[in-house]
Amino acid sequence: MGELHEVFWSRVDDGLRRSVIYVLRCDDVARALDLFELGSLPRSALVLLLENPLMLSKSRAFSSFQISNPKSPALHFLLQFTASISSLKVVWRKDPKLDQAIENDKKWRLCARVVREVLNEPGQVIPLRYLEKRRERLRLPVKVQTFLAQNPGLFDTYMDRIRPKSDLVTFLRPSDRLNRFLEEEKMIYEENEPLIVAKLCKLLLIAKDRVISADKLVEVKREFGFPNDFMVTLVSKYPEYFRLYGEPGEGKSFLELISWNKEFAKSVIEKRAEDESRLTGIRVRPGFVWKLPPGFFIKKEMREWVRDWMELPYISPYEDVSNLDSSSPEMEKRMVGVFHELLSLSIYKRVPVPILGKFCEEYRFSNAFTSVFTRHSGIFYMSLKGDIRTAMLREAYKGEELVDLDPLVEVKKKFVELLDEGRQQRAEHLRIHREMIQKDMELTAARNKELSYNEQNSKF
Repeated sequence: MGELHEVFWSRVDDGLRRSVIYVLRCDDVARALDLFELGSLPRSALVLLLENPLMLSKSRAFSSFQISNPKSPALHFLLQFTASISSLKVVWRKDPKLDQAIENDKKWRLCARVVREVLNEPGQVIPLRYLEKRRERLRLPVKVQTFLAQNPGLFDTYMDRIRPKSDLVTFLRPSDRLNRFLEEEKMIYEENEPLIVAKLCKLLLIAKDRVISADKLVEVKREFGFPNDFMVTLVSKYPEYFRLYGEPGEGKSFLELISWNKEFAKSVIEKRAEDESRLTGIRVRPGFVWKLPPGFFIKKEMREWVRDWMELPYISPYEDVSNLDSSSPEMEKRMVGVFHELLSLSIYKRVPVPILGKFCEEYRFSNAFTSVFTRHSGIFYMSLKGDIRTAMLREAYKGEELVDLDPLVEVKKKFVELLDEGRQQRAEHLRIHREMIQKDMELTAARNKELSYNEQNSKF
């Protein structure tokens, strides 16, 4: 014990960090705490430990140590502090390429919002002036007339009366081209119905008691690729999986998973490990892909913590974790696994943080869950693009391109093709219009030249 005392303090002059590393070796920790309780180490020794939270990464060293004096508040604090990882902070840093991935989707998402607004109207028609009044809610930066000119082919316009004997006004309705897209969208959903059912089962499997509010699931349908009417058509079609109960009204109806295929309880990470094991013939341990983009770095202390944290066994989001301490590194690993799985299930491998926050109760998220995305910056990225925090899965992107493509991305591709077709048509009309103006200008110039020539000749 005396030797440890000398080693501990002899290293302080060389740098506080190294002294903490010595103390945090498993055997030394127990002995150092014994010394502290016996009075061989002054209270300042414990203070030195507490002043360096980033170096308390070896918290597993305390797992087998029993405090001989459980009433010692300082020791309790030390154990709690080292068991928690919430003190580890990583400064947020912008990733321009992942931000650009969100920016690239800005135009078609704006068009999709306007289309949904019209389709949700009775008879799928709306007076143009009514839509104009909703511009702020739709975040439409231009007048509706300008939007229609920029995106031809989405809607047809016609004149009608809002009420009998009222003046004729301009109405909007889906164009034939848009209706064809809606039929294609329906076919894509039908072709991928097993995938959609599996996604819905997985969302419920992760949840506490395998139950989620029906309203919350409807709110996230676009993030995970569920059809608009999935709660009516899909749920009723699979009574062996789902049970909808409760009363009509906001927050009063719930969807419960009553049975499931055992394959649904395998995470993306576990399936990837199984696939690699089959290909290589070597058992591959499930684990996260941790990689920062070029030019990004984290401090040495954090790199050491990440290394140790990655060595912890992977905990599936589908496992029962009721026996885990909410502040333990294992629970943190499970929570990261839940977020990884949720983002993997989403169509674009990204979900706005406010939407994830709606499921704090069902998925047992802490109030400070957003810090996970910055602390685990090699797994996630939290974009602030558009004044909305969006959690993104790094491994799903290569630069600004989504490489982990969900089959339901086909819906977006078809919609973008529809928009491109309309914009090409508009560009062609503008080109023809410019050519006509240019020809008129040339003809006018030729006539003026001829008139001027004739006037000069008439003088002679």
